[in-house]
Amino acid sequence: MSVPSAGIGLAAGCGTGVAAGLWLLVTAGTPAWVRLRARRGRRTLSAPARTVRLAAAVGAGLTVGVVTGWPVAAALAALACLAAPSLLAEGQAGAAETARVEALASWADMLRDTLAAGAGLEQTIRATAPIAPAPIRAEVLTLAAALTGGARLTDALDVFADQLDDPAADLIAAALRFAAAGQGRHLGDLLDRLATAARGQAALRLRAAATRARIRTSTRVIVITTLVMAGGLVLFSPAFVAPYSTVTGQLVLAVIGALWAAAFVWLARMGRITRDPRILTGPAARSSG
Repeated sequence: MSVPSAGIGLAAGCGTGVAAGLWLLVTAGTPAWVRLRARRGRRTLSAPARTVRLAAAVGAGLTVGVVTGWPVAAALAALACLAAPSLLAEGQAGAAETARVEALASWADMLRDTLAAGAGLEQTIRATAPIAPAPIRAEVLTLAAALTGGARLTDALDVFADQLDDPAADLIAAALRFAAAGQGRHLGDLLDRLATAARGQAALRLRAAATRARIRTSTRVIVITTLVMAGGLVLFSPAFVAPYSTVTGQLVLAVIGALWAAAFVWLARMGRITRDPRILTGPAARSSG
């Protein structure tokens, strides 16, 4: 089941084209600035994790290429190893965002109660930093350390909002900015309302996550079933898949792989929770606050 020597170059080109086409498919329709901002706000993989994923992709591609002799199948297998973990990990990212929103609500309550005791705004932030909820404790400690080091409150709040990269954090930062400018006469009431709104948002996200979790489970079942069936045909029924060993068969396999990947990306996106846009997104928005 090997590809004729005259068609190896064409088949390899098809494999490269499939990989490039799938990458364009994943990123199509999304403005460049949105993709760049999403990358900044997303947790990046560590160097060892990237190395492991790349090694797995190379290993999968080589294994599939050796077993089948199909360059297109090898390219599809390598691309799947690179893309599938990120697409299927949306549930973990959504859970982390929900926990962060709930933590922001709890911290807003801490700020409100401490301010009610007569403490100043910067003193309140420093006092609540060590006991802030775990999902945002590092960012609150960084904010408190910046204030202790003499940074302006408004500048430190801008950094705080950018680190959390969340609309709820933007609202709290904006409220504290108003208070720092002497415009927050009812800051305690405002923080209380923000905490209530944040908890409502977290509850809504939990309900949406439960629905989307079923979609992600269905996606995993479909992917695993399809891969097991394809592998079984290659290993136990080689005569059935023999037509794919020709150049025309490789072209057909490239089309099938592209359609399968498009469906997989579509299912994965259905399982995502849409994030609200941020409020403090630039100097203009911050200066207006």
